[in-house]
Amino acid sequence: MPISFTCPHCGHQTNVADQYAGQTGPCASCGKTITVPVLASHAAHPPPGRSSSGPTIGVVLAVTAVAVLVCGGILAALLIPAVSAAREAARRSQCVNNLKQVGLALHNYHDTHKCLPAAVITDENGQPMRSWRIAVLPYTEKTTLYGQYDFSEPWDGPNNQALHSARSPIYLCPSDSPTGPFDTSYVMIVGEGTLGGVPNEAVCFSDITDGMSNTILAIEVAASGINWLDPRDMTVEEAVTYITNPAASGSRHAHPGGGNVLFADGSVRFLPDTIDPQTLRALLARNDGQVVTGF
Repeated sequence: MPISFTCPHCGHQTNVADQYAGQTGPCASCGKTITVPVLASHAAHPPPGRSSSGPTIGVVLAVTAVAVLVCGGILAALLIPAVSAAREAARRSQCVNNLKQVGLALHNYHDTHKCLPAAVITDENGQPMRSWRIAVLPYTEKTTLYGQYDFSEPWDGPNNQALHSARSPIYLCPSDSPTGPFDTSYVMIVGEGTLGGVPNEAVCFSDITDGMSNTILAIEVAASGINWLDPRDMTVEEAVTYITNPAASGSRHAHPGGGNVLFADGSVRFLPDTIDPQTLRALLARNDGQVVTGF
C-alpha cells in the first residue's frame, strides 16, 4: 500500500511504496533529508525481515550462547564427580594390587625361610637396624637394591640413607599424599600376639591359630610419616584407632570410608571405618581364640 506524504521542507507531495516506511533519504524535489512516515496499519504488520517487537538475530544468538554455556556448565558439573569417582576407583584398584604384591613377597619369604620376616631387627643395644620391607626386596624383583643395603649399620646410617629414594612403587598407595618424599603407605601389625610380633621375632604361619583368612598381616595408612626403610609399624591399638577414627590419630584414610588390608592368606579386603573395634582387634591378633567370620 503506497504511502502519501508531504516534504516538511518544500511542501512537495509524493507517494512512496510502503517497503520504504521509516527509512531516511533525500526529497525528490528539494534534496533535503526526509524520513518516510510509518502508517499505523503498517506498524501493526511490519514487512518481512523487519520487526519492531521481535528479537533481533543478535539477541537470539546471545540467548543461544547463554543457553549453551549454562547447559555445558550443568553437564560439566554432572560429569566431574563421575570422572573423580572413576579415577579413585582406579587408584584403589592399584592399591589392592600393591598389597597383593606385598603379600606374595611375604609368602615367598616364608616359603624360603619357613617364617615371616621380623617386622624389626635390632642390634644388641636395641637400635633398629632393618625393616621387613627390606627383607622382602629380593621377592619383589629388587634384588640389586637389597644387595646395596648395609646390614651392619642402622636403617638411617650413611650408606642406607642413600637408598631412601629407591623406594619400590608397591610401597606407596596412589591415593596417598605422603608427608615425607620416601614414606610408605603399608605397615605391618606389631606387638605380642600379632603377625609382626615383637622386635626380632619371626612368626610362622603355623602360629596363626585363628585362621589365616581371619588374621590381618598389614594395612594401608595414609600420610603414615614412616620412611619405607624405617623399621616402624603399628600396634593393635594404633591400627584400631586409625581404621575406625583416623581423625583421632591425626591422620586420614587414603580412600573414602575405610582402607585396604592384607590378610595372612594373601587376600586383600576393604575394611570400612564402621567396623566394630572389638571385631577389628580380633582380626589383628593371630592366636587370641576369637575366630571372626562374616565381618
